[in-house]
Amino acid sequence: MLKVLGCSFIAAGSIGLGMWYRQQYVGRIYHVRQLVAILDMMMSEVRYSKATLPECCIRLADRLEEPYKEAFQAIWEQMSSNTGSTFARLFLNAMKDCLNRLPLEKEEVTLFLEFAGSCGYEDSTMQLVSMERYRERLKQLAEKLQSEAAEKGKMAVGLGTLGGLLLIIILL
Repeated sequence: MLKVLGCSFIAAGSIGLGMWYRQQYVGRIYHVRQLVAILDMMMSEVRYSKATLPECCIRLADRLEEPYKEAFQAIWEQMSSNTGSTFARLFLNAMKDCLNRLPLEKEEVTLFLEFAGSCGYEDSTMQLVSMERYRERLKQLAEKLQSEAAEKGKMAVGLGTLGGLLLIIILL
């Protein structure tokens, strides 16, 4: 009886682990799309409202969900307190903390953070061109991840299940 119960726990745990990995991959796609949407919103603020990048941050903080909201509010507060730090440095610090809590790979985080370094000292036209370039790169990455999502999700659940079955066979 205990063997059957133990085997069912192992099977449930390994299947659950595979499903967790699949969910992490889906979350990664979702957050890459969120980063594309953030760049779209920033471009809109710069283009139509003629807002500076710090002003974009406070406006985006009102429209975004956590954890992005908190990061953009922190950027705005630090920029408005005139600490002497540049927008790029404050953006990098706040967004690095925010993005490291999300199921994103280093590639996506680096790509999004590079945008701030290229936008700090330019006029609004060049900022828009730079944002557009990084938005397109993130969009291409999201499309690539989406095309791989179903395959990798099935593989994660399958490997979790097979790993659990292998462990059950070894233990019996």
